Amino acid sequence: MPTPADPPKTAQAMSINRPEAYRRLEEIDLMAELVPMAGCAVLELGCGAAWTTRLLVERLGARAVTATEVDQIQHAKHVLISDLPQVTFRYGGAESIADPDGTYDLAVMLKSLHHVPVPLMDRALIEVHRVLKPGGRLYCSEPVYWGPFNEIMRLIDDERVVREAAFAALQRAVAQGLFDLDAEVFFESAGTYPDWPTFEARFIHVTHSERNLDAERLAIIRAAFERHLTPTGAHFLKPHRVDVLRRRG
Repeated sequence: MPTPADPPKTAQAMSINRPEAYRRLEEIDLMAELVPMAGCAVLELGCGAAWTTRLLVERLGARAVTATEVDQIQHAKHVLISDLPQVTFRYGGAESIADPDGTYDLAVMLKSLHHVPVPLMDRALIEVHRVLKPGGRLYCSEPVYWGPFNEIMRLIDDERVVREAAFAALQRAVAQGLFDLDAEVFFESAGTYPDWPTFEARFIHVTHSERNLDAERLAIIRAAFERHLTPTGAHFLKPHRVDVLRRRG
């Protein structure tokens, strides 16, 4: 990781994809390496099913986590969780964060920035800057529009435009002096799906998005998935880019 003596990297140093640069590991291990959070107050924006939320506390040692979500169905499940006293679950989006200035040591966005409406992405990063302490960091992980897994996912929901918009928003936040770029890392995580019903349940029957897929499109998606099936399931490497930004000021 950069030290305080390193010159800040610029927005021009950021890349949306670097196929030659990928590391193979799981995200939680990369988080432990890049943003040690033992004893930290953490804001997780877009916590999904709260799998990583639990790991932030139980594995990485976060002192307190505020985990937000805009999916009302998922949030209703969050409030029933009773064994994470360090976590406060909250309904709300990144563009309007209900906390005072300088509340958090670290903010985490895991595949959530590209789900913020494009006109609100800049506002969301301004809000993250506001609620971070001086020198606090944003760990932003985004899926990369590249590779065999993406070729299937784009048949379900082609996110090229919003992913490019999310990357551009990060670049602007650095170029405008809100953040310095501490690190940019590309990694691939393993994903195995034993059969089509498992894949369909995980990526098509979701509560956070309206898929509106007709029978013809579903058949196309299924055929694309099943081309990867082996006797041990369909195995993918899922590409991601992580930008660690440090709050200026």
